[in-house]
Amino acid sequence: MALGPRLDLRQTQSLVMTPQLQQAIKLLALSNLEIETFVGEALESNPLLEMGEVRREAGEDAPAEPQEHDSAPDMDGDSALDIADHALDPEAAPGDMGDWSRGDIGSAGSAELPDLENRSSSGPTLADHLTEQVGAVAHDTREALIALRIIGDLDEAGYLPTGLLVIAEELGVPLAEVERALATVQSLDPTGVGARSLSECLALQAREADRYDPCMARLIDNLDLVASGDIARLKRMCEVDDEDFADMLAELRGYDPKPGLAFGAGAEGAVVPDVLITPSDAGWDIRLNEASLPRLVVNREYYLELKSGARDKASQSWLNEQLGEADWLIRALDQRQKTILKTAAEIVKRQEGFFREGVTAMRPLTLREVAEQIEMHESTVSRVTSNKYLSCPRGTFELKYFFSSGVAAADGEGASSEAIKARIKALCDGEDPKKVLSDQKLADLLNAEGFDLARRTVAKYREAIGIGSSAQRRRQKKLAAI
Repeated sequence: MALGPRLDLRQTQSLVMTPQLQQAIKLLALSNLEIETFVGEALESNPLLEMGEVRREAGEDAPAEPQEHDSAPDMDGDSALDIADHALDPEAAPGDMGDWSRGDIGSAGSAELPDLENRSSSGPTLADHLTEQVGAVAHDTREALIALRIIGDLDEAGYLPTGLLVIAEELGVPLAEVERALATVQSLDPTGVGARSLSECLALQAREADRYDPCMARLIDNLDLVASGDIARLKRMCEVDDEDFADMLAELRGYDPKPGLAFGAGAEGAVVPDVLITPSDAGWDIRLNEASLPRLVVNREYYLELKSGARDKASQSWLNEQLGEADWLIRALDQRQKTILKTAAEIVKRQEGFFREGVTAMRPLTLREVAEQIEMHESTVSRVTSNKYLSCPRGTFELKYFFSSGVAAADGEGASSEAIKARIKALCDGEDPKKVLSDQKLADLLNAEGFDLARRTVAKYREAIGIGSSAQRRRQKKLAAI
């Protein structure tokens, strides 16, 4: 083999991820509220963009803009993003979580559904509510300022997780002043806020109700015994008979262990649905939430005006660049909307049972199954379902909620883990207090209903939904019967 310099020609293929294509992929993972922020920044930076009064329907083609540029990437259909996802091939989230179908809304009760209520930002927050009261009860401005600092440290439930000594050192005031300010906060409505523990929260409410006698104090100081159901020991410690103990327990149950949750958590807790599902004569009406969708158009008149004044090459190049970016953003947003709608329609089709009958009828569903059906990559579906919410007559749910693992079932189709959890909860809620169901008994009952589950799997699902063991439930039901 001869040694020496030579020239070789090689032909290779590669996918170049342009900044615009990377941004288009990023847009898929953003919620509608985040898209509004992105669009606002685009409006400020691009003079050719403006908010349009009428948004195009998701199924319509993008309007033809002046094509005197070649900087806009080809955004035809879903191919660009899907090819990019196949090339990058990131690890998509496993399908452990979500067809469009005909049918009417079922009559299953809302008790089957998980606690996924929207958190609304309407109404005052806990901090707002407490701040309005401080001025009327504080002895002086100095105490009011310390009280406001304490209010700022309260968590959503109304508890104070920060130590008083820490606050005193940070403010440079004596500990006694912080303690007085805390007493002021604890005197505000709702009763129980500012507490540093559950027992202190309940004690504050007992004092407010004029029920904090020595017997009640001992009961509150021994909440661990209340939780374990050690009734005999509690009655001895409180020195009361059965009737008095039942009254004390009933009084204790009437107190609010988390008084702060009655108030809003601020705007950051709001959930705005991206997809709206409503029943129709033909089945289901699936549409995007137009109230939160951007309405962007290119200002043609301004473009022509700028074009007529662009004499040099630099001005013409800048104008074409701005037009290309505006055209790309409009197309990218249009494609994003189509992709979300297509994915949501497939989820509704696949999870017909949920929309008709509730969570007990959910089926196992993976990202791969939806991706194959809508002819996209798994990672594309993963991005589309991130931070997106679907609103239907049963409530508002994150799109990823409809994807879940499954177990074998008698019907051959399998059952969703969410459906299994709902069934376990129903069995535990309806069990005889004198014959609490063990995990093995729960497994036997579920197997009899067609679910192939082992005792260990039942225990895992039971713990996942916050249901205690049979021994814990037996104590709880014993207490509830008093």
